[in-house]
Amino acid sequence: MEASRDELARFFEVVLPHLNEMQRRVVAGAIAWGLGRGGKTAVAEASGMSRNTVIKAEREVIAGIEPSPRQRAVGGGDIKAEIKQPGLLEALDALVNPETRGNPMSLLRWTSKSTAKLAADLVRQGFAITDDTVGRILKSLGYSLQAPAKEKEGTSHPDRDAQFHYLNDQATSFVEAGQPVSPFSQLA
Repeated sequence: MEASRDELARFFEVVLPHLNEMQRRVVAGAIAWGLGRGGKTAVAEASGMSRNTVIKAEREVIAGIEPSPRQRAVGGGDIKAEIKQPGLLEALDALVNPETRGNPMSLLRWTSKSTAKLAADLVRQGFAITDDTVGRILKSLGYSLQAPAKEKEGTSHPDRDAQFHYLNDQATSFVEAGQPVSPFSQLA
């Protein structure tokens, strides 16, 4: 029994929205391979995928692609916001710097500004960014986000700054003694 192009298109319309990128390629490649001559073109037209993607998918299926928890190939994905948008790091630093706690030369740096507020400020400056991306960038720069989620910005215990200075002093003494520094080193 053969499927018409309309039936094949209906199949892809129902199935593809439920699959990740890798699964889409496996399904498309397996069907293209099963259809034989003209299969790649038929699958590309019915699924809306590019013919090159279907060709690659068929090759992967024939080669015996292994199941993987990854949705994309290694190196796949979007370019980081700080690379795509020149000036983003400088603008973020200008927003965070006045609110940075601790000595800039210390091992610990933290900010009490929320990632949502920082993202909103950056969007007002013309950058396309989300609070998750701001958090990722700050983490990569060695910042710790310290404002509790249910507290308003700027309100905290009066000794909070002293607590972080104490933690920084402890971390510095560990490093000077050649010991590893971990947020869990005191939990033993």
